[in-house]
Amino acid sequence: MSQASKVKFLEAGRFHQDLKTRVEQYLKDRGRSPRDLPGMYAKTALILGWFVSSYLWLVFGAASPWGVAVGCVSLGLAMAGIGFSIQHDANHGSYSERKGVNRLLAWTLDAVGGSSYVWSWKHNIFHHSHPNVAGLDEDIDIQPLCRLAPSQKSHAPHRFQHAYIWVLYGLLPLKWHFIDDFKDLLTGRVGRQKMPRPSGWKLTGVLGGKLLFYGWALVVPALFHPLWQVAVGYLLTAFVLGLTLSTVFQLAHCVKEAEFTELPEASHTFPRDWAAHQVETTVDFARGNPVVSWYLGGLNFQVEHHLFPRVCHLHYPALSRIVEETCREHGVRYRANVSVGAALKSHVSWLKQMGRPALGVQS
Repeated sequence: MSQASKVKFLEAGRFHQDLKTRVEQYLKDRGRSPRDLPGMYAKTALILGWFVSSYLWLVFGAASPWGVAVGCVSLGLAMAGIGFSIQHDANHGSYSERKGVNRLLAWTLDAVGGSSYVWSWKHNIFHHSHPNVAGLDEDIDIQPLCRLAPSQKSHAPHRFQHAYIWVLYGLLPLKWHFIDDFKDLLTGRVGRQKMPRPSGWKLTGVLGGKLLFYGWALVVPALFHPLWQVAVGYLLTAFVLGLTLSTVFQLAHCVKEAEFTELPEASHTFPRDWAAHQVETTVDFARGNPVVSWYLGGLNFQVEHHLFPRVCHLHYPALSRIVEETCREHGVRYRANVSVGAALKSHVSWLKQMGRPALGVQS
């Protein structure tokens, strides 16, 4: 039995019920479906076109170091866009009412080197169930390299983590592509949480996705370019991808406005309901910036995503007004940073705070 299965939240109260009722009424009044929005299909075509054109430019068009560098940055950002907007909605089932469409587009994560099977357990189940709970949320566990939560152990190098963590963010895709997914599949664990090992078509999908990724990312370019150039191009693209993805997800949870929670010891029950926990451990940012919202797939509206993960992210700007008003009425603290810059400043401030020696958790 995993740790997550042993801890519970309080029964849903009036706050959560009011939220669901108001969001359902919003969709009904406007005659809008929570999924299968035409704008999502157009957005998907645009992002995939960006990805393909960047790749073709890198392999067949770029003739100078600057051209290669621009192509790598563009490809890395396009891959991050696939992660933010396409696979994220699809893996949550918020892209389409049709399971086949969701499965197909969820596999775009496999095509860019991840594993939709592992990710759905790590993100959909473990992270969404217990965000910012040390020991259950793998997203805040970079121990011993960094300290992101107050209950985690403090090490002397952490005083510099606000400077070096960006390198770790950039190196994250290398772990996904070559280490973590395979380790998780073999051990049947994501961090401390148990995950069933895939078999049959699910295992075929995982391995097939890895082979597809290695093929287009490494084998095909090696047919036209020296191996060292392929390696440099891959590393630069992966670094841009990792830095972009990691930073965006951290801006919603690892900031000074977010709350962090420890596992309840005796009762195994958190002192609040699930919905209140989602709001108080999550922070929105740059809500008024449509360009940021478009590229990030609404992940700057992370509170709304945690509360309504099966609603397409194109609805999140409107839902944020409903959520904020409902939180105010029920005394639940809703927080948002006004811009990406403000969120970055808050993240760095939190990293510095967590980098200071902590009584009782040093080693």
